[in-house]
Amino acid sequence: MDLNKLRSFYDGYGMQSYEIFGAHLHENGTIFRLYAPNAKSVRIAGDFNNWNQNETFLFKSDLGFWEIFLENVGEFARYKYVIEDQKGNLVEKADPYGFYNELRPGVCSKVVSLEYPWQDQKWMANRDKCFDKPMNIYEVHLGGFKLNSEGKWLTYYEMIDVIIPYVLEMGYTHIELLPLNEHSLDASWGYQQYGYHAITSRYGSPYQLMMFIDACHQANIGVIMDVVLVHFLKDTFGLARFDGTPLYESSDSKYNESQWGTYYFDFSKNIVKSFLLSSVCLWLDKYHIDGVRVDAVSNLIYYHGNKHLGENKEAISFIKRFNYHIHENYPSVITIAEDSSDYPKVTGDEVEGLGFDYKWDLGWMNDTLKYYEMDPEYRKYHHNLINFSMAYFYSEKFICPFSHDEVVHSKKTIVDKMWGSYEDKFKQCRNLMVYMYTHPGKKLNFMGNEIASFREFDENKELDWFILKYPIHDSFKRLCRDLNMIYKSNPAFYKYDYEHKGFKWIDADNNEQRIYSYVRFDDEKCYVVVLNMAPVSYENFEIGVPTYGWFTEIMNSEKDIYGGCNMCNFKKIQARKGNIHNMKYKLNIRVAPYAAIIFEAELR
Repeated sequence: MDLNKLRSFYDGYGMQSYEIFGAHLHENGTIFRLYAPNAKSVRIAGDFNNWNQNETFLFKSDLGFWEIFLENVGEFARYKYVIEDQKGNLVEKADPYGFYNELRPGVCSKVVSLEYPWQDQKWMANRDKCFDKPMNIYEVHLGGFKLNSEGKWLTYYEMIDVIIPYVLEMGYTHIELLPLNEHSLDASWGYQQYGYHAITSRYGSPYQLMMFIDACHQANIGVIMDVVLVHFLKDTFGLARFDGTPLYESSDSKYNESQWGTYYFDFSKNIVKSFLLSSVCLWLDKYHIDGVRVDAVSNLIYYHGNKHLGENKEAISFIKRFNYHIHENYPSVITIAEDSSDYPKVTGDEVEGLGFDYKWDLGWMNDTLKYYEMDPEYRKYHHNLINFSMAYFYSEKFICPFSHDEVVHSKKTIVDKMWGSYEDKFKQCRNLMVYMYTHPGKKLNFMGNEIASFREFDENKELDWFILKYPIHDSFKRLCRDLNMIYKSNPAFYKYDYEHKGFKWIDADNNEQRIYSYVRFDDEKCYVVVLNMAPVSYENFEIGVPTYGWFTEIMNSEKDIYGGCNMCNFKKIQARKGNIHNMKYKLNIRVAPYAAIIFEAELR
């Protein structure tokens, strides 16, 4: 055992604490180590002793933990710890550092090897945080993407031939997986966990998951994992009162119970900091995960996520430590904050800010969807819901998300949120997607958004793939695929996402006509974007442009191949001199009702 790593564990910097604790295979058996300092005794029961709770006792080391070496205990052996508290009560517990568990409703831990012959060396050597590169994330719940012919979950291995070809076909750059740490309740989608070092057994073994991630990397697809560092499951078999005392949670009832019916972690304890650092580093070391998206960051920053209750200084300190050490030791790994607060410099450095690489722009998401849900007649009075985002955009490195949270709990799906009739919903949702892909910032869409699903996400069902037999849905999927390709192949839409020179409004104030227009730039080209948010058409609409020359329409959401009316600009249009919108040149274009249009031109 590495004593330096043990010292780091006690000091709150234990990034590889998983190498000390848990069940570790050796040549002729397995060594078990557990941190439960306040336990009176610790026993282990499993397949190897017929689950006899009174037969096998761990020994307490002078170094502060319990351990035992058991001969002839091999891979996939099941076990539980039996903790005796100071009052003599016995409670069965899953291993907090266990790498694998049996399928729910069982909660036994399993001995497992995490060795794997990785073939992704080229990907790992060239991995990038994508600040000036395209990052277009497809958010996936593995159990709800597609089921097998018997209506059961696909395994991690089977997903190689299902998800990866689809992601490549559609043009996404990354997959973001809803949490895969072990959890007992399917309906929690993985956000209420007890196995912080264990992958869920729902879809197979650790080896199979490694195969899936390896295959993603060989296909040049990055993999981001949702992690939950705020709270944990209260069930007795998990971390709650682990050694008969509140070891991982606070002893103060005012601060230990969360709004989700779980316990908050107590970040004043070094062993908690090490536990969570270790759980994330396990993903990075053993599973080659490329990024982590931290859930519910506002509940780390403020007690109960409530600004009026004050800042949680210990949790903020941990987040700074977390980001610093991840960036120091894994410089190409991305950290993302899912944060709904207005706390400053979430993506600032760890001294002045929190140190994340990216932050979800939930303000943009809420304002945008609120606008598109509105009767177009009243949008003129709420014009700022769209143009306001660029007033604060450069304060953080934002990702524009339409995530799983927006298509559940009777909120309606993205397409169903749109105002109006069935046909109007599709027109506006096509417009919305063009707006999203041309707005500065990286992109994230939850699975099903790209096929305009009308059914809210249900973890017990696969996506409604059958709707693609209907032309209006198939055409919408084609629009999303084409937008993905336009986004990836044109640096103007990503190179200067976080610099002012990458974006300029043409007209942000045309509230009467409800039309927005702006330009995206790179070093060689510019792209003019026009968004018509009203059911009104224009045969001769004038907009200012920043350069002379010829402009080519490369995207029109109302093109017939996308299910639109085909009122497009089929020929190149030459810019003419004329001072409009504070631009030296102008274009005269056709604009269909609800059309979203992209024009391409070379800078001169």
